[in-house]
Amino acid sequence: MAKKKRILIPEPRSRFIRVKCTVCGNEQVVFDHATFPSRCLVCGTQIVQPTGGKVKLINAEVVKTLD
Repeated sequence: MAKKKRILIPEPRSRFIRVKCTVCGNEQVVFDHATFPSRCLVCGTQIVQPTGGKVKLINAEVVKTLD
């Protein structure tokens, strides 16, 4: 019997990240390659700014990277 050849499938580089708003402390999930500015759901401040690749965190800090 012939041995089956394994084909590697590339995994995406983009992830969802859980960020914490530095103004009010609210945690929410955002996409790390977002194309639209994201605002905090509680206080309304802008937390991420798109840059054409990965987002730039403005008023937020990364809590966890979700897989």
